[in-house]
Amino acid sequence: MPDRAPTPPARATGSGRRRASHSLEAVVDEAIALLDEAGEPALTFRALAARLGGGVASIYWYVASKEELLDRASDRVLDGVLADTAPLAAGGERADTDPIEAIRTIAVALFDAVVDRPWLGAYFMRTTSQQPNSLRLFERIGQQVMRLRLGPQPSFDATSAVIGYVIGTAADLGQQPPPEVLDGSKTRDQFLAEFAEEWRALDAEEYPFIHHIVEVFADHDDAAQFREGLDLLLAGLRLRAAGS
Repeated sequence: MPDRAPTPPARATGSGRRRASHSLEAVVDEAIALLDEAGEPALTFRALAARLGGGVASIYWYVASKEELLDRASDRVLDGVLADTAPLAAGGERADTDPIEAIRTIAVALFDAVVDRPWLGAYFMRTTSQQPNSLRLFERIGQQVMRLRLGPQPSFDATSAVIGYVIGTAADLGQQPPPEVLDGSKTRDQFLAEFAEEWRALDAEEYPFIHHIVEVFADHDDAAQFREGLDLLLAGLRLRAAGS
């Protein structure tokens, strides 16, 4: 649905009160604020109208449904990722960056955006007609993959693999912490230490891998682990490109 413009004037109601007028930008900004504060369940037209001032009907002037609003909110956030990585685009000041390094930079920027806003992961590229920025971001990574001179199928597979890894990992890490960590009764390190103790008690013959990595797990950093996994994925992509 195209943006509605210009902003409608305030309207008189039957009681003589004037209905509040907003703008699409203000509606989307407040929607993002609600999503950031309490996630998707908190985003209702009633709550949004209360924050903006006015009735629920005033929201429907700009968006037809909550689903459209979620798509527009996602698109607005992705605009920031595109801006941050614009120097890597064709014609940008860093357009000659090694393509693998460029993919890594774009992927990390997207990862940071989703970790900060876990709700974003569920809506990324859900409706590209309402989220042109998600398609532009897919294109931006894809153009870097094209520089590796792979065919259409491996290019599609590689770009999809990078996006899938970034979104999946970021959404997982962005989940609400366990209740005991959230309420402060335990730190994250204490929570992980309890899991590690349970794993150490497992039969080493039945769980050799768990015993192999348990000490690393007990002291791991989520963001560092994401970057290591991304580097493994990109190293494989570089090898594939070298052999093509």
